[in-house]
Amino acid sequence: MFASGTISMMPSFLARLIRPFSSSTHLGLTPDTVAQKYPANAQLATVAAGCFWGVEHMYRKAFAGKGLLDAKVGYIGGDAKHPSYRQVCTGSTGHAEALQIVFDPEQVSYRQLLEFFYRMHDPTTLNSQGPDVGTQYRSAIFFYTDEQERIAKDITEKVQKEWWKKKLSTEIIPAGEWWDAEDYHQLYLDKNPSGYECPSHFLRKFEPLSS
Repeated sequence: MFASGTISMMPSFLARLIRPFSSSTHLGLTPDTVAQKYPANAQLATVAAGCFWGVEHMYRKAFAGKGLLDAKVGYIGGDAKHPSYRQVCTGSTGHAEALQIVFDPEQVSYRQLLEFFYRMHDPTTLNSQGPDVGTQYRSAIFFYTDEQERIAKDITEKVQKEWWKKKLSTEIIPAGEWWDAEDYHQLYLDKNPSGYECPSHFLRKFEPLSS
């Protein structure tokens, strides 16, 4: 959301700021607890790629009925408890706008989800996506297991060499405490088809990565 220095984006940004001073809700899903609500083989993946409205929208379009069981936008990577959207927008909480995905690994692999991640945003820009600037818009992969960390590092190395051909800014770090974003952010672009979409969110046409 915030389009720094772009006057045409201002009304949309101001509309977001006048939302109620609500706080996020602690979801608390972990690899151990996700099976309480979803099938026993369900797994979690969490990524940050700029404005979470577009990230959720693109993942749902690509993987609905193809292994995506659920998705929530929220905040991760910071220190504050129950951060609000307004607080996160200041950059003072340390959180990233992120997407938490519940997926069926028999239908879609973690590797496929990460390859999509590197196609749908620009991982070379530090703390920014398109006109959105700030640490909350950073590129990051938050892993839950040693295996996810291994896969993330392997794909990132190949993506940097074979696709983007320049240094990536993407962080690969352990998943910490997750907070669901306020209700009005969930499925935002489904409910508001003309809502703001970050211009850096589109699928790039890259050749398949080497095995």
